[in-house]
Amino acid sequence: MESGESGGSSVREVRANGNSIKTSEVEAKLDEGNIQEAESALREGLSLNFEEARALLGKLEYQRGNVEGALRVFDGIDLQAAIQRLQSSLSDKPAKKGGGSSSTSSQHAASLVLEAIFLKSKSLQKLGKFTDAASECKRVLDAVEKMFSQGIPDAQVDNKLQEIVSHAVELLPELWKQAGCYPEAISAYRNALLSQWNLDNDCCARIQKAFAMFLLYSGVEANPPSLAVQTEGSYVPKNNLEEAILLLMILVRKFCLGKTKWDPSVMEHLTFALSVCGQTSVLAKQFEELIPGVYHRIDRWNSLALCLSAAGQNKSALDLLRKSLHRHERPNDMIALLLAARICNEDPHLAAEGAGYAQRAVNNAKGLDEHLKGVSLRMLGLCLGKQAKVASSDYERSHLQAKALQSLDEAARLEQKNSDIIFELAVQYAEHRNLSAALHYANMFYHETGGSVLKGWRLLALVLSAQKRFSEAEMVTDAALDATAKWEQGPLLRFKAKLKISQSRPMDAIETYRLLLALVQAQRKSFGPLRISSQVDDKVDEFDVWHGLANLYASLSHWKDAEICLQKARELKEHSAATAHTEGVMLDGRGQDQEALATATNATLLESSHVPSKILMGALMMKMGPKALPAARSLLTDALRVEPTNRMAWYHLGLTHKSDGRMADAADCFQAAFMLEETDPIESFSTML
Repeated sequence: MESGESGGSSVREVRANGNSIKTSEVEAKLDEGNIQEAESALREGLSLNFEEARALLGKLEYQRGNVEGALRVFDGIDLQAAIQRLQSSLSDKPAKKGGGSSSTSSQHAASLVLEAIFLKSKSLQKLGKFTDAASECKRVLDAVEKMFSQGIPDAQVDNKLQEIVSHAVELLPELWKQAGCYPEAISAYRNALLSQWNLDNDCCARIQKAFAMFLLYSGVEANPPSLAVQTEGSYVPKNNLEEAILLLMILVRKFCLGKTKWDPSVMEHLTFALSVCGQTSVLAKQFEELIPGVYHRIDRWNSLALCLSAAGQNKSALDLLRKSLHRHERPNDMIALLLAARICNEDPHLAAEGAGYAQRAVNNAKGLDEHLKGVSLRMLGLCLGKQAKVASSDYERSHLQAKALQSLDEAARLEQKNSDIIFELAVQYAEHRNLSAALHYANMFYHETGGSVLKGWRLLALVLSAQKRFSEAEMVTDAALDATAKWEQGPLLRFKAKLKISQSRPMDAIETYRLLLALVQAQRKSFGPLRISSQVDDKVDEFDVWHGLANLYASLSHWKDAEICLQKARELKEHSAATAHTEGVMLDGRGQDQEALATATNATLLESSHVPSKILMGALMMKMGPKALPAARSLLTDALRVEPTNRMAWYHLGLTHKSDGRMADAADCFQAAFMLEETDPIESFSTML
């Protein structure tokens, strides 16, 4: 038996069982409201039973756009009878070659009825009756599951039946979503992907993508798959994000294997999902595995660079960007220029290269990219400020610092609502010891952010401490502590402890450190054994707490307590220039000069630019007599090259000049040390950026 429609330019016909009837004859009866007569015409003209005639009649109404009329026709179809007929036909084994015609005929009949139920579901959907539509669609799939209890074998299934099944499997979760029945939608998605529906690759890919998007953006938290569908040793996603990432990675793999056509939105969704959970190194691997030609090589380089940079692999990211920005590739790409500048800004020795990229971005911020000029000027200012830190001369340093401030000022004029630029201006002015300007911008940042950003409180208190307004700095810190959640109080407590030390209140400082230590250890127990980075605004590293306590006890000559705290710090960070320097200070305080010098030397081997260790070495060498003065002077000069505003380096350099008889040079160094002491903060301003 065959059923279907045949149409040409003039005459349309309905065919079944080798017979045909003109569509117009049936439609005329429907237009007159004679459904019974139309049904009879189909049954007699095409040798159909009641269910088949009703199914074909409803299909005609649906195709004509008469949805309500189609529903009236579809009502009353006995789906169960069609299922039973197909089940009995599938159980009959053909006795000889070609004996499967009865099964095929039954499948065709069942296909016609199942299609009618599917179209009934579509009709209800169009009328906005989504729950009823989902129930009808589920009837189709439940019927097919009864027919094929072991899954659909592609060798035995009629193409039309398979097409109906695929459409129904794809439609059901969408209907449940439209009905607001989200648990049912999730169940339908999983059933679609885990049951044996014999779906083709494209249909399966569409369902996987739709499910992944639902998991990512619906806001509905899906429970893990039931134990019934979990196989031993298989990976079971723990939450929406994991399940969505798994689905999207499967889709990318299918494309790489040539099983589905390329859909660029899949990589866009995967980029979002992996970025949300900080797995950009995994995303980079996905970009690398895509076959050549999917993305232009420059776009691939830029995407990889962004992923690697976010994963902390800045060297590899910068190498890719250098290729991308080569004069023979895409030298004026704004996003690549700004990303390269940002990466370079993190290393003072690459800051000059970063300033070059940022300047190119400023020059190219025209036309459609004009809105990026403020961002480009900001990056230029930051890179020039970092470049100034490694300048070879005072003149070059002051020139770069002036250009950095000029760029940031111009960026602030273009991006008046950008609080980050205001913050960076405050830090730049503070580093230049222009404390009145720094305080102005720190107050502006505080008001722009409404006191909601922790670093704003810290900067304001730090500038006040540099102005020696310690009581006001402590008031700001206490106000910040009152306005800050417990888990975010670490940096403020550390700052408060240093304020106590600056006011010669060491016992109060010790008590504050104890509070800080209790907080950090509570954080470690709550968030697991992973070390908490001190670079995060609301966290403090436990190492910093023990090291700070060791320095405090050493300054009080409480050597035993200092040694205990220092050992705790060493357990957290075995090889550290900071702990080696503190040990050197303790040995120097005990009069063990040679041991102290050896320890300070080890510290500079661990970190060649560690300024406190260079100063300690210079001070110890001065005690060794006139022959060691040139070496001491060289170490202190090198320390000032790294940190030009370190007052202790200027002071000890003045002592070396005095010991060498250079009184004028000594006076200049002492004056610089005195001026810096007047504006010295309790923490370096550079820690704020």
